[in-house]
Amino acid sequence: MPSAINAISSDKLVRLIGMPHCPALVDVRTDDDYLAGPRLIPGSMRRPHADPSAWAVEFTGRSAIVICRTGGKVSHGVAAWLRYSGIPADVLDDGFDRWSKAALPLVEAAKMPSPDRQGRTVWVTRSRPKVDRIACPWLIRRFIDPRAVFLFVAPSEVEGVAERFGATPFDVEGVFWSHRGKPGGDLCTFDVMIEEFGLATDPLLRLAAIVRGADTGHMELAPQAAGLLAASLGLSRMYADDLAQLEAGLRLYDAFYRWCRDATQETHTWHSKPEA
Repeated sequence: MPSAINAISSDKLVRLIGMPHCPALVDVRTDDDYLAGPRLIPGSMRRPHADPSAWAVEFTGRSAIVICRTGGKVSHGVAAWLRYSGIPADVLDDGFDRWSKAALPLVEAAKMPSPDRQGRTVWVTRSRPKVDRIACPWLIRRFIDPRAVFLFVAPSEVEGVAERFGATPFDVEGVFWSHRGKPGGDLCTFDVMIEEFGLATDPLLRLAAIVRGADTGHMELAPQAAGLLAASLGLSRMYADDLAQLEAGLRLYDAFYRWCRDATQETHTWHSKPEA
């Protein structure tokens, strides 16, 4: 049970992370507390605790969960300011320390690209996405940076756009965030992001096998891989605009993730008429 009203437990928060309706997670640890172990709860955003009124408007229309080291005065004060600004806000009970001691997922902040002037990570990849180039943005939006920007450009222009606009390239040859060889088969970019960011939970690893099978043509890796590939190819033909396809694809991956997390043991055996 949370120790105070307007507080949420780690057990409850971990069930919200990765969901499209997850509140904004606002990390307001002091610089000293953060630098002592620069890791982040998945999906959280760092903001200074000293003057919440300067950035509160950013979360207008959303609810928020405020995170400090111990769940004490820093997070309670910031949450109170957010509520004063009209933003429903809770605090993480016992803060970052409780989350860390429970061995719940933490993102290595050093692996995150530098944000732009608006605090967003910017990524660039090849146009006309199919599997990996939708799966990776889904992972980033749900677990790394909810406000991440994705640029889809002609394959020959990815490198130049990355350099000119300070974007991080992914799922192209010769870059950090791309396929990697491994005994027994390649890792796709989705696998690499899960490994590098420290997100190797059971549901995400289960989803990674499905994505890898669909993306690399190894349907034997997971029975669901063929279905994901079919849905992905269908979306690529329904949408001429890559960003519109991405938005539709996010919901597809939301559904696959919920199956991976909650429904793998459920079956559907209803028949329209009794068997003879």
